[in-house]
Amino acid sequence: MTAQGKFDAFQALHDGPGFLIPNAWDAGSARILADLGFEALATTSAGYAFATGYRDSAAVLTRAGVIENARAIAEATTLPISADLEAGFGPRLEDVHETITQAIAAGVVGGSIEDATGDPTRPLFSTNEAVERIEAAAEAARGRPFLLTGRAENFITGNPDLGDTIDRLQRYSAAGADVLYAPGLPDLDAIRTVCAEVDKPVNVLTGLQGATYTADAIFEAGATRISTGGSLARAALGALIRAATEIRDHGTFGYARDAAPDRQISSLMRGRLPNDESA
Repeated sequence: MTAQGKFDAFQALHDGPGFLIPNAWDAGSARILADLGFEALATTSAGYAFATGYRDSAAVLTRAGVIENARAIAEATTLPISADLEAGFGPRLEDVHETITQAIAAGVVGGSIEDATGDPTRPLFSTNEAVERIEAAAEAARGRPFLLTGRAENFITGNPDLGDTIDRLQRYSAAGADVLYAPGLPDLDAIRTVCAEVDKPVNVLTGLQGATYTADAIFEAGATRISTGGSLARAALGALIRAATEIRDHGTFGYARDAAPDRQISSLMRGRLPNDESA
């Protein structure tokens, strides 16, 4: 499928009743999720960071690494891919513009720019600065097959201010964001309020600690799409920790009962198995 075809399919999903967009952290996880029937995937900076031995931190993640990870995921399936592009990888508006340009070249048809700085002494860009960064991203995407998500990070940077979150999202929409996203909203009432106060499709993050809701409940609150962030990667790592702990502490291998069969996983990955005519 062409980039335009993927973009058209991705955009059409946002006109429907709501859809799930799980976050893959590498090409292998993307191929598994695609086989399970999801219609679009997102990347996750957290999952990518963990897989490469780093914390999810803007101080250590590089544009080159994140873009190459997004490229590998985009090439692993025919699904539309939306990339987690952090805050755009650099303090200048030109940095944000370049990040979007490189993401499009990597084959993704959507991506998010957040307003978190990565600096604990100043966790958020001012609203005006953040708006300018969304404008720079929108300019890079204009006329190209790319759906821009504007992220307001208040609730996951220690500033649980719903009013400021809504104001930021409204201004990101006016600046050119196609989708709006405020990770960490505390409950359905907050989701419902955000969705009622903005004029673009809203993405809701699941998989965080705290209250959990069904997809139906989140869609009924007004959300258009639901993503999982780094939680699937953390679930996979949790299974690894439990299995390795069993081996270390008990010398048993019961974890293998829940492991996916080798043939099932191998059938989803690239490359032909020796003497396997069905690969």
